[in-house]
Amino acid sequence: MNQLKTAILGLDEQGQLLLEAAAKLDYFQVQAVADRDAELAKKTAGKYGCLPYDDYRQLIMQNQFDCLLVAAGLYSCDEYVRTAMKKKCNIFKLSPPAKNFTQAGELVRLAEEENIKFAVANPSRFAQGFLALKKFLQENRIEQIFLLTAVYNGANEHTPLWQADPKLAGGGVLLYNCYEIIDQIVWNFGVPQQVYSLNTNQATDKQQRLYLTEDTAVVTMKFTDTFFGTLTAGRNLGPKQDFLKIYGKDKALTVTGNLFIISDHLGRTIEEFEYRDDRICCMNRVLENFALSILSPDKNRLCSSAEENLKDMAVIESAYLSARTGMPEEPPRILQMPSSSAVTAAI
Repeated sequence: MNQLKTAILGLDEQGQLLLEAAAKLDYFQVQAVADRDAELAKKTAGKYGCLPYDDYRQLIMQNQFDCLLVAAGLYSCDEYVRTAMKKKCNIFKLSPPAKNFTQAGELVRLAEEENIKFAVANPSRFAQGFLALKKFLQENRIEQIFLLTAVYNGANEHTPLWQADPKLAGGGVLLYNCYEIIDQIVWNFGVPQQVYSLNTNQATDKQQRLYLTEDTAVVTMKFTDTFFGTLTAGRNLGPKQDFLKIYGKDKALTVTGNLFIISDHLGRTIEEFEYRDDRICCMNRVLENFALSILSPDKNRLCSSAEENLKDMAVIESAYLSARTGMPEEPPRILQMPSSSAVTAAI
């Protein structure tokens, strides 16, 4: 079987998860790993029998890979990812695809010009609970949806220091912690017409808050005149939660990656399904889809292309713009801004 010559960029906790998932799949031949921490790179390379690098530029310039799996923040490797693209290297990027919509659009255009795959990791698309939701909606088993609510509580999980810097990160809890749940909303219900957002953080004074990304946010979304949604997010809230609730005429749905509950309008459970997927299992599935879209593109459509993820980025961009202007903003308008056909096709 053909194998993809593969390198991993960034070896933090998420990078290690990505590497572990790739190593379990026969589609990938992991040839190199890279991290700014030389000892970590050396130790990880020894474990997986590949070459270590502590210089991202050397990794890209000295090798020719079929694909690059990117866990590092783009603030530290944007130019090297672009160089890899120009060397016809397919890219798999942990979410988010970029720090803002403009940067994401530029990368999508470059991938289109070089005729390569640029995928964004959305493991939740392969989680059984969310797959059950997708099927339920496609079968029209819930009538007249009028409200959805989404909740993310981080329970003080470790956050890299650079994600607190707006210049490096581009955003906070919405961009880095809520990306997958926003993707589920957009994937299932489309791009909202309007977004209104209030963002803040727990800095001690107003001046300090200006120099930190948000750790708390409340987002309201208007899909139609009769269908609205809200997202409440907090990095420092507990217990840890990440779920969607959908309310229809005669029933409600509660969904997580491992849970799908159907209730009546009084909140009484009609059916409940539990699944045992873990994070690496879902990552395996999304990586397998990425690999097959390269090896057998005629038979395997890329499930989570960066082009498609521009819709998610437009919603997030609208939320940040709304927080600054104090007014509702329109994601469809943001999607119309770039002139690239690749971006326009995402609408």
